[in-house]
Amino acid sequence: MNVIQIKQRFGIIGNTPLLNRALEVAMQVAPTDISVLVTGESGTGKEIIPQVIHQISSRKHGEYIAVNCGAIPEGTIDSELFGHEKGSFTGASGSRQGYFEVANGGTIFLDEVAELPMQTQVRLLRVLETGEFIRVGSSKVIKTNVRVVAATNENMNQAIATGKFREDLYYRLNTVPISLPPLRQRKEDIHLLFRKFANDFADKYRMPAIRLKEDAVTLVQQYSWPGNIRQLRNLVEQISVIETERELDASVLINYLPAPSEKMPAMLGGKEQESFSEREIMYKFLFDMKKDLTDLKKLVLEIVGQGGSFTLNGDQTAVVNRMYDEVNHGSIQSTRYLPSSTESSFADVQINRPSETFEVHEEIEESLSLEDCEKELIQKALEKHRGKRKYAALELGISERTLYRKIKEFNMVE
Repeated sequence: MNVIQIKQRFGIIGNTPLLNRALEVAMQVAPTDISVLVTGESGTGKEIIPQVIHQISSRKHGEYIAVNCGAIPEGTIDSELFGHEKGSFTGASGSRQGYFEVANGGTIFLDEVAELPMQTQVRLLRVLETGEFIRVGSSKVIKTNVRVVAATNENMNQAIATGKFREDLYYRLNTVPISLPPLRQRKEDIHLLFRKFANDFADKYRMPAIRLKEDAVTLVQQYSWPGNIRQLRNLVEQISVIETERELDASVLINYLPAPSEKMPAMLGGKEQESFSEREIMYKFLFDMKKDLTDLKKLVLEIVGQGGSFTLNGDQTAVVNRMYDEVNHGSIQSTRYLPSSTESSFADVQINRPSETFEVHEEIEESLSLEDCEKELIQKALEKHRGKRKYAALELGISERTLYRKIKEFNMVE
């Protein structure tokens, strides 16, 4: 079986070399039992790789179980994965087999594996190394023969550095890494995917398929697609239902595309990061900028209060003009306008003192501690959504279980 046959069998669209390479590695590793870690941004279709591996392996007649680790509450995930005995916890009215017991001889796909709590990571490491586990509330060791394929959209090196994920488990899962490219790196595949989705929704809703004119094709190929294939599919479905015209040009299509700056991952060191820790760094950077701006305001107000003069270059004058509008609301009148050009020469600017007296108020600096900032953001999100963790987690861009862990960590009272 070759890559073309794999694409036909599993309905995979695209000819990008990066995609072909990922499928080639999946085919090569499928006959073995070693662990695989699939990485890539959210919406790139990581769930297809474990299906390919399972279906062309010797385990294809065994169970295939996909587990979303981020959707299972922290208190029950051990029971879900490894099972439990009767009376092991409140509500355990009987014994139960876990996924690792049910999937014996088959494959388990652990999606969002970075969301596993630390205690569960220890149990998973033992299964990978020895093939043994213990049900919750039991002392009996159970053997299992399960192939594990994991996936994550997080930067695992960052997760390890922050103590969120065990390094030894990472290397055990990452025996064979497979990386799926984001849609913006598959420009030649975007129009193919668009047409595939358009035909699918035309059949579903019993209407003619939408088509793109040449300028619209160029637009979709140049767009950054932060939501990747999932975003493209949703957009095609939306347009298929709403638009009456079946042939679209760029002027129509652009109305359905969010601005590229919206919902985009933070860029750090040339790599896209989406985890909570990266946002903390960005918040600290913003607070540092605010501190610098506050210091600059104080300096200018002090000079103005003393009736002194100062020298600015072309770039600085525009900043000071905006600052006067913000701080003094037009109460300060300069003897002449500050030049707005970015000329390299310096202009001496004499500022008259305002006719009325004013006081310079000292601003209280906010804490720059990452922990304090994180706690404040969580508190604001909870207040905004009246203590509803589900919506607060969505607001913060983290899973509900991660939010619960943060609340416990900071001893926050909701």
